[in-house]
Amino acid sequence: MRFKWVLILLLPVCLHALPGYYEPWGKDADLTRTDSQSSPPKTEYSLSVRVAEKIIRFHQNVLSPVDGPRSHFRPSSSAYMLQSMQKHGFLMGFLMGCDRLMRENGDEWVYRKIESEGKLFKYDPVR
Repeated sequence: MRFKWVLILLLPVCLHALPGYYEPWGKDADLTRTDSQSSPPKTEYSLSVRVAEKIIRFHQNVLSPVDGPRSHFRPSSSAYMLQSMQKHGFLMGFLMGCDRLMRENGDEWVYRKIESEGKLFKYDPVR
């Protein structure tokens, strides 16, 4: 009697199971690069992201050369905020950038370090 109930309960699971074996890396033909993969598609960002991008570019091109580089991170905090806004939207990108600015100091942190321009920098890319 119990065996029948087990079969009845397992029947829907068996009917909706995924098909058998898939190649883990795909076929070699999938590895060829097409024209659509060669250049990333242009994405249209919201108005707030475009305005923030103009402000950040002004900071990077006008203010930062006068003030000098101060970032202990790679990518720099302004580039990190711009990338995070483009990837996650204005609000989440702004919050991620503000969090990054609060961690911008010379203290030792648990980050992977990279060497760039003969100096060690903390490496923290946008995820």
